[in-house]
Amino acid sequence: MSSTLNAPGRITEILKNIGVSEENSGVSTGTTWLKGEGAVLSSYSPVDGALIGTVRSASEAEYEKAIIAAEKAFIEWRHWPAPKRGEVVRQLGEALREHKEDLGKLVSYEMGKSYQEGLGEVQEMIDICDFAVGLSRQLHGLTMHSERPEHRMYEQWHPVGLVGIITAFNFPVAVWSWNTALAWVCGDVCVWKPSEKVPLCSIACQHIASEVFKRNGVPEGVSVLINGGREVGEWMSADTRIPLVSATGSTRMGKAVSATVGQRLGRSLLELGGNNAIIISDKADLDMSLIGCVFGAVGTAGQRCTSTRRLIIHDKVYDAFAAKLKKAYAQLRIGDPLDEKNHVGPLIDGAAVAMYENALRAATEQGGRILVEGGVMNGAGYESGCYVRPAIVEATPEMAIVQEETFAPILYLIRYTGDVNNAIAIQNGVKQGLSSSIMTLDLREAERFLSASGSDCGIANVNIGTSGAEIGGAFGGEKETGGGRESGSDAWKAYMRRQTNTINYGSKLPLAQGIKFDL
Repeated sequence: MSSTLNAPGRITEILKNIGVSEENSGVSTGTTWLKGEGAVLSSYSPVDGALIGTVRSASEAEYEKAIIAAEKAFIEWRHWPAPKRGEVVRQLGEALREHKEDLGKLVSYEMGKSYQEGLGEVQEMIDICDFAVGLSRQLHGLTMHSERPEHRMYEQWHPVGLVGIITAFNFPVAVWSWNTALAWVCGDVCVWKPSEKVPLCSIACQHIASEVFKRNGVPEGVSVLINGGREVGEWMSADTRIPLVSATGSTRMGKAVSATVGQRLGRSLLELGGNNAIIISDKADLDMSLIGCVFGAVGTAGQRCTSTRRLIIHDKVYDAFAAKLKKAYAQLRIGDPLDEKNHVGPLIDGAAVAMYENALRAATEQGGRILVEGGVMNGAGYESGCYVRPAIVEATPEMAIVQEETFAPILYLIRYTGDVNNAIAIQNGVKQGLSSSIMTLDLREAERFLSASGSDCGIANVNIGTSGAEIGGAFGGEKETGGGRESGSDAWKAYMRRQTNTINYGSKLPLAQGIKFDL
């Protein structure tokens, strides 16, 4: 037996529907499950503190077997026509539609986000599959005119090979799909190291994909799952057989991955921390702004990389908007995320709760003023110890804690005066550069915010919040967010290598730049 499942009744049936069983370890090369000779990973739900199950992780020897299987699969998979690979991904999207409710509930229970957000995460997977299917007929290059007579130049794109994927706990399934759907239609094979905090979600995804792959004769090794701790990420980062490592997580983790991959001249695609701000102009529609600000701050209990951490509010509307926020926070319902009446679920674990408490303590010590009291919740329904109250703190931009990303529902309110340039300077005055927004009905302010001298973030929105990106646009950020781009637009190019081709169809061989070389 490779694992044990102790899930309560409401989750047992879900795992059964998806195909997860006690025979599954956390290591798979597709339809084949290895024993799992590494450490035991225990999955506890932050919803009620229950042990959902234990999973055996990979040993170094099993990691080696998995990589060899991936290398072998790539030799065949890269020769499948891209539209045929796209058809496989289309069927994966259909399978995800069939399992949307079950997988959404598993995400909600194992990670702690609301059921609606769990469903939304699975919908992201479906959307990226749809996007990738169309992309499979759009992997285009350029044609160029040559300076030499009877020559033709063009560019084409080839699969890069093995793609290592390291994902975080907060989006246990969607980020994997962002990478795999694109990488698979590009002809790559994928090696996934999920967060050790949510192993059952990864096993469920592997089951769903493997059934589709089995029906289509996809080579074993195109989808590799390697559960484990930090050591698995280190093996992948140092492995010269993996030319691209896509890593999502903290800035600290990203720096370590980037240094190791860079040392061997590999490529890294990084999606790291965010310290995201919404500017509330004195020309904003305050009622419309409220929903975006509150959801951005408390959605996923503040555990999104795009969560709203800072509100930069014009002095003229500061008091009015602060009053609206306090009223809205008083209406928030905190509890079991599978109960759709609740707005906010738990933090992922006790370490996250401690980080939340430390941040609130630091905020007051550094001069912040509490507007909405936070704290850990106790009593019936909160036995896991992971439920906290979303807090609001009046702050100044130079406070050390405001400069950092706290993965918890703490919202800092900052006043600004003068024109929008002052607000933009405050927003840009942090190390991270993922998502940003401005709430304004003034066209000039909006365009200034979106200009080259405006927001320095990878995502800049007008009259919507920082959280909730659509699949069609490239997702990622600048500065300490890492500079990577996933999902839509031309993000597919990250998973391929570019090749420039020149064809001489004449009877002579002239050299470029008019160089003479006669024999």
